[in-house]
Amino acid sequence: MNMIEVKTLRKEFKQYSSRSGLSGAFRDLFTRNYKIFSAVNDISFSIPKGEMVGYIGENGAGKSTTIKMLTGILTPTSGEVIVNGMNPHKQREQFVRTIGVVFGQRSQLWWDIAVQESFRLLKKVYNVPDEQYETHVKEIIETLELGPLLDKPVRKLSLGQRMRCELAAALIHNPPLLFLDEPTIGLDVLVKLKIREFLKEINRKYQTTILLTTHDLADIEALCERVIMLDEGKIIYDGGLKQLQQNWGAGKEIQFNFQAEISKETLEQQSTGLTVEWKKGENSNQWIAVTENDKDVSLIISRIAAEWTILDMKIDQVSTEEIIRNIYEEGVFHVR
Repeated sequence: MNMIEVKTLRKEFKQYSSRSGLSGAFRDLFTRNYKIFSAVNDISFSIPKGEMVGYIGENGAGKSTTIKMLTGILTPTSGEVIVNGMNPHKQREQFVRTIGVVFGQRSQLWWDIAVQESFRLLKKVYNVPDEQYETHVKEIIETLELGPLLDKPVRKLSLGQRMRCELAAALIHNPPLLFLDEPTIGLDVLVKLKIREFLKEINRKYQTTILLTTHDLADIEALCERVIMLDEGKIIYDGGLKQLQQNWGAGKEIQFNFQAEISKETLEQQSTGLTVEWKKGENSNQWIAVTENDKDVSLIISRIAAEWTILDMKIDQVSTEEIIRNIYEEGVFHVR
């Protein structure tokens, strides 16, 4: 069973276009020019029940617009959307009771009242039976360690505390489908780990389907086996994360921490004839050699070690973040 079915989905917006010059500005007072801008351009995909999918792309790629159409906030210009067997726009009242939504930049909690009072209000909104509420919410509170926060007004919570409460609020009615839009934005590492483990647990226990939109690719790697990549409103990749890594992640990254500062030109001269690209590290003495040819790894290390003192060195596969960045920068919109 598919929880989400999207067919040739399109969303267009009118974009105001001003005329140039003084005469153009005068004419704009009376008549305005508009251009049609396609934020989402005829995309199609489906997501089965129980799957966790990463929905990724650069700013302006159309991710949030898609999420808003899937949750019924925006009406599509054309195409078909069926979510949990319903049309989000035509069956809105029934539909919203079957989904949970967490937007990292927006709150569904009441700012000036205690967290537990917000939970009780949401219980009434979703018509959750008392017995189900007590059992399910108690489990969520214990798992996310929200006990000490329940009596605090939302406005007095830290960002990490609020996001944990937002996630609990989205799951009060135990929805079969959860939309997460930048749920870990601005959070510290420990809070991120706690939220990831919680999401894995509800997916395992309740087969909750999760669509995750984020710029933090560590969230995608920790939670999702499948990714959908968007660019300029079009899907450029829909498939397994491992397949993406295998097809685009050939090669290694060798991180060198030198005793003294070294210029990029010097490193390039020393590695002449090898397939290597040098990138600056986090400090002045750190450089990263990226090579797609595994056979060159030992040659790079031996040449560099013969000339300079190396304090530390680490060899990694090319990261998922680097892979995706390269795909967008190179403008190659298909997997090799």
